[in-house]
Amino acid sequence: MSLDLLDRDLRAEAAVEPDPVASGVTKETQIIAIYGKGGSGKSFALANLSYMLAQQGKRVLLIGCDPKSDTTSLLFGGKNCPTIIETSAKKKLAGEEVRIEDVCFMRDGVFAMELGGPEVGRGCGGRGIIHGFELLEKLGFHDWGFDYVLLDFLGDVVCGGFGLPIARDMCQKVIVVGSNDLQSLYVANNVCKAVEYFRKMGGNVGVAGILINKDDGSGEAQAFADAVGIPVLISIPANEDIRKKSANYQIIGTPDGQWGPLFEELALNVAEAPPVRPKPLSGEGLLDLFSPEDTGGNVTLVPATQAAMRGVDYVPRVSLEVIYDAV
Repeated sequence: MSLDLLDRDLRAEAAVEPDPVASGVTKETQIIAIYGKGGSGKSFALANLSYMLAQQGKRVLLIGCDPKSDTTSLLFGGKNCPTIIETSAKKKLAGEEVRIEDVCFMRDGVFAMELGGPEVGRGCGGRGIIHGFELLEKLGFHDWGFDYVLLDFLGDVVCGGFGLPIARDMCQKVIVVGSNDLQSLYVANNVCKAVEYFRKMGGNVGVAGILINKDDGSGEAQAFADAVGIPVLISIPANEDIRKKSANYQIIGTPDGQWGPLFEELALNVAEAPPVRPKPLSGEGLLDLFSPEDTGGNVTLVPATQAAMRGVDYVPRVSLEVIYDAV
């Protein structure tokens, strides 16, 4: 081959663009924060949702962010796994580093861990959340390859640590859990207020919808969803079989079980629901979803007086304040 032909072939080969370098990231992880009043059924719903997603072939990480550390109890049949905060404290005293195998555990394809928190009266739960996420970042949180990361947050707490995913855009969307009762919907409405506040501040997190738990068919949670402009992702009925199995730490979100179709529908809706900007209600607007007989909403505010506060007649004292005429 002549030098001219060789030169031509080399130039032609050099002109071909190389294949792009694989980044290792083939899909975006959906990070979803779930909020609700304590006792509303967040942990129950999340344990079953995460189990169903894993059975569908998804890689799922469930992180409990409630100081009670009970998010993963149902998943692990009532067993409590060591929390990140507790393990971190013990390791620090021993001069050791926390490893992922110390705090993350698996069941049937679901990865799960608990952040934990201080005991009552012995620290700030919100600061514990912040510390826990700082440690997760050191353990490689941003490099883990999951389809879904589900964060279970207590909604009836207003300190900054519990609002971390919303305030810092750590998740793409929020799901609220509620029932047909005023208190759980009050919490759901407050979470919507937080989302809208940070959207106005330039945030990007939205609300994917509400999960109605223990639905008795009375319709207040549906009315709330309609009023704030968010979809109902699923309604889990108030059913004795569900209650008993949940109380006995049994997973019901299995593909071949009686309640499998319910959680298959939830998994689909969670995956596809876009994050939307809610329209939070005022306090009066929330009360209007219920009849006055149910909420005591027919009570009239009667202003107190100084005489009533003292329990005796009250004669206002003459003010001793000196008022100067304008010069």
